[in-house]
Amino acid sequence: MDMATAPATHCSFGIPIHSHAASSSSFPNRLDCSSSSHFPLHLELSTISIFPRSSSPLKGSMDRVCARPDIDDFYWEKISTPILDTIENPICLKNLSLKELKQLAGELRLELSSIMSSTQIPLSASIAAVELTIAMHHVFHAPVDKILWDVGEQTYAHKILTGRRSLMYTMRQKNGISGFTSRFESEYDAFGAGHGCNSISAGLGMAVARDMKGRRERIVTVISNLTTMAGQVYEAMSNAGYLDSNLVVVLNDSRHSLLPKVDEGPKTSINALSSTLSKLQSSKSFRRFREAAKGVTKRIGRGMHEWAAKVDEYARGLIGPLGSTLFDELGLYYIGPVDGNNIEDLVCVLQEVASLDSMGPVLVHVITDDNQGVENNKRSDITDGQEDDSIKSNFLHYDVRQRTYGDCFVETLVSEAEKDKDIVVVNTGTMMEPSLELFREKFPDRFFDVGMAEQHAVTFASGLSCGGLKPFCVIPSSFLQRAYDQVVHDVDQQKIPVRFVITSAGLVGSDGPLQCGAFDITFMSCLPNMIVMAPSDEIELVHMVATAIHVNDRPICFRYPRGALVGRDQTICDGVPIEIGEGRVLVEGKDVALLGYGSMVQNCLKAHTLLAKLGIEVTVADARFCKPLDIKLLRQLCKHHSFLITVEEGSIGGFGSHVAQFIALDGLLDGSIKWRPIVLPDSYIEHASPNEQLQQAGLTGHHIAAATLSLLGRTREALQFMCS
Repeated sequence: MDMATAPATHCSFGIPIHSHAASSSSFPNRLDCSSSSHFPLHLELSTISIFPRSSSPLKGSMDRVCARPDIDDFYWEKISTPILDTIENPICLKNLSLKELKQLAGELRLELSSIMSSTQIPLSASIAAVELTIAMHHVFHAPVDKILWDVGEQTYAHKILTGRRSLMYTMRQKNGISGFTSRFESEYDAFGAGHGCNSISAGLGMAVARDMKGRRERIVTVISNLTTMAGQVYEAMSNAGYLDSNLVVVLNDSRHSLLPKVDEGPKTSINALSSTLSKLQSSKSFRRFREAAKGVTKRIGRGMHEWAAKVDEYARGLIGPLGSTLFDELGLYYIGPVDGNNIEDLVCVLQEVASLDSMGPVLVHVITDDNQGVENNKRSDITDGQEDDSIKSNFLHYDVRQRTYGDCFVETLVSEAEKDKDIVVVNTGTMMEPSLELFREKFPDRFFDVGMAEQHAVTFASGLSCGGLKPFCVIPSSFLQRAYDQVVHDVDQQKIPVRFVITSAGLVGSDGPLQCGAFDITFMSCLPNMIVMAPSDEIELVHMVATAIHVNDRPICFRYPRGALVGRDQTICDGVPIEIGEGRVLVEGKDVALLGYGSMVQNCLKAHTLLAKLGIEVTVADARFCKPLDIKLLRQLCKHHSFLITVEEGSIGGFGSHVAQFIALDGLLDGSIKWRPIVLPDSYIEHASPNEQLQQAGLTGHHIAAATLSLLGRTREALQFMCS
């Protein structure tokens, strides 16, 4: 039966369903929200449960989420969203007309704006991709079809449309939903998105597995501008072109350019001609004609086929934007640019792309507007036309923030760079820390932002060092993991003095395990030539910047957390280089020695204060260095104490392991000293507030005090600290 003539079925809330998307033999011609025979998700009003604010969503309960938020949510009271209220899952988008899809886009954009104002989570990337998200779910049949996202910040509209609307207020909170896509959270999240650049590789793997299993589902991957700066994307595209499996890649170009520097070079434009050409490129008749023409030229001869291919590439290069032929060279059929905020154009192109079998990988270049939404919301016919002042106030709130370790680092580096013209900065990651703007403004010719290209950044910094400069390579801890091969081969083995500034070290709160810097102590300290250190406060950070500048015979790294400074009201003076491998004793005691590393020194001091009230005298030492260790300090602590506790905000195998290795080989463990490590647990800690994560990890001052009391045999008091 043809899709257009198929009798309409109904959702459990009474809306008739039929699909505007092209049908495939692997999908039913009739879609019914109340039936689970074809789609895994089963939602009915009679089974819907609403999670109250005090409770947390449980794994496996995502298919029982209400379509709209609780009635007492303030944004529900302020905003009328009649179409969005009927959407329990993407199947319910199939019946909507183009006019209704446009209205849904307006409602969804308003919903995201309200969430932004109440949660202070930046949602501009998702607001820009509203129409794209709706069009993909309207055309494709998720969760049977797999939609993979590269960047978590673009997926919030996707979360709302896939049954998580009532839980959006819990996003990035303890026991709430993730700020990224998660296979554990919803069957509509086909693959985890966090750092970016993984969706094409994973999607290609799914496509090949589909072909080998004889299935016919569609695989759609969404990448962004930041993603196009990462090497893995091009490796995956090249492999996709070689394997020639059916795969749809959507490039969500929110910066109107395929170039890394937005302010330079021509911007891709969208007009009636480009829209028409995009529809022509994606049309079934045009693509089949093109394939037939290729077959004819092959029969004529190799010379004719190569000449025709050059003409085809030249012609497509003329009508496409700058850089578009790159994707054709990699083996992906390029379609675009398409207006990503025009529902009609998106649905038309995606339907054509979805209707073709055995045509290989396709890249659809979609242009979206990051500024889309605020102006449209004012004009929307579903609002009263008044601007929400709370949104303005929350945007202003972002500008008011506490001073961070990053601010201290950059101010110190600027001061040093004014005296040393060889100091340069290489920045990498998904975005630049606001504090680094100061260095870029002061020394624009000595600042290099390579974007999401960590592997290149490390080797590039190594080359700068070989050329006589003093590069500071600024990389978040979890992103440095990508470049570890380059750290080993291009830096450490060659003893090249690159200064690694490892930001977002340790637990990172609402970003959860995806950006948690748990492993850098372990994987950097095992390198033979690497100096590994960590400041306990801002004063120590200043001294470590000076130390790194003066090390010119080997690589060196230091880490600092994402949070605010310790808060001492002290004037930060010029940094004084620390002797390599020298720790310090902050407080002297006689019962137990607490040896902290990095930010955990502060929690050791808190534990000292708590224990002092119980008459327990503890020594608190700041190791400063994980490699090389302060051997003299370690021997002193082991000689004068019965217990040694090492504390670090890192994984097993880090600072504590280095301490244990030394005291074991030195014979110190053969005496009276007893050693205990406190590290991050051997598990991933989900998103929550920083304090909640520290509580879960057992790294607070109370936990350290409890561990000390337990060693001293004062178990009852230890339990009291654990419960407080």
